[in-house]
Amino acid sequence: MATILLIETATPICSVAIEKDGKILSECTSSEANSHSSKLSTLIEELMRNTQTEYNQLDAVCVSSGPGSYTGLRIGVSTAKGLCYALDIPLLAINTLQNIALGYLMQHHDTNSLICPMIDARRMEVYAAIFDKDGNTVRPTTADIVTETTYDQWLNENPICFIGDGAAKTKPILEPKENVSFDTTFQISAKGMTVLAEKKFNNKEFENLAYFEPFYLKDFVAHKPNVKGLNI
Repeated sequence: MATILLIETATPICSVAIEKDGKILSECTSSEANSHSSKLSTLIEELMRNTQTEYNQLDAVCVSSGPGSYTGLRIGVSTAKGLCYALDIPLLAINTLQNIALGYLMQHHDTNSLICPMIDARRMEVYAAIFDKDGNTVRPTTADIVTETTYDQWLNENPICFIGDGAAKTKPILEPKENVSFDTTFQISAKGMTVLAEKKFNNKEFENLAYFEPFYLKDFVAHKPNVKGLNI
């Protein structure tokens, strides 16, 4: 049994929650674009006040580890690491796509579909994975350029529900196929990490604070600004 701070910053949604003994006490979320750096600490402070939790009562911090936004992941992981160092508590990490899938399954207990969470990776590329109705990995995380045949191997035998902020742009390509459904209204939340975070804590599946890095999947590419006369 543990009190764990959950941090999710891998997508445009910035979400934090506190769980105790596997149950969510409270959650704070912001959907404001490009605000993770200014909002995360504020949301954590609000969460601690709402739950009347002192920092020294935390047993661990769990962070969404990616894939996702390079900047968002850096902010979330650095904040989680800082808290763990300061409080001398362990760091837990959960794949972002698994967090999306588990959060969806918390609200859809009766689904018979495989779940394919997608994170928008620009153009027609998405970060995606496939999970069964119990949250187990069927196909691991990859960067997919979505075509009509990308998921045929699994669609030929199973219905798949596509979710996440990358699902909407794939809908025109995949929706005409059999066994395909979409839920583009579901939003990622730190709450999705609850059960797995508790399990990892009990099994002592802790990350190495010194060497842990987010799972970017693709290298970050910084483009030169398109401003005349400005050279970097």
